[in-house]
Amino acid sequence: MILKTQNLLLRPWRESDAECLYHFAKNPNVGPIAGWPPHESVDDSLNIIKTVFSKRETYAVVRNDIPIGCVGLLFHPDTNHWWGEGACELGYWIAEEFWGNGYAVEASKAIIKRAFDDLNVTHIYASYRIENSQSKRVLEKLGFKYYTELVNQNYLGEYFKEIAMILEK
Repeated sequence: MILKTQNLLLRPWRESDAECLYHFAKNPNVGPIAGWPPHESVDDSLNIIKTVFSKRETYAVVRNDIPIGCVGLLFHPDTNHWWGEGACELGYWIAEEFWGNGYAVEASKAIIKRAFDDLNVTHIYASYRIENSQSKRVLEKLGFKYYTELVNQNYLGEYFKEIAMILEK
């Protein structure tokens, strides 16, 4: 599946994207705030493409033929939390060099429309770390509303607070 927006193309990840993914995902300002470690090598990025990014409804966010981020709908059991029947979880990240351009909102709008129109989803949840005000703003622009506060654990085993938000069809 390929989705097009005004400025972006959402397409499946390719193994040939590994070097570009590594370039952006090694940045310590990107992964840890989303709960994943910075990538340590091109092979690390390739492994992520073959496993995590190969899940259904996970897309490379492409601008001018360059994958600059990722957007996806996570379905149980691949979600961070169980949200109930008819629900999924929205996840996204954009490379730091492209922050502030509205690409996270633009890509998320396209995948939200797909969820509600084509995938029989009735509720979409998303969560962000309390200190991640940029992600909070993205979700607010998309129309998400406060749902609850959660405690989660990152890849280092550290606990952190996050806010879960909901968008209903």
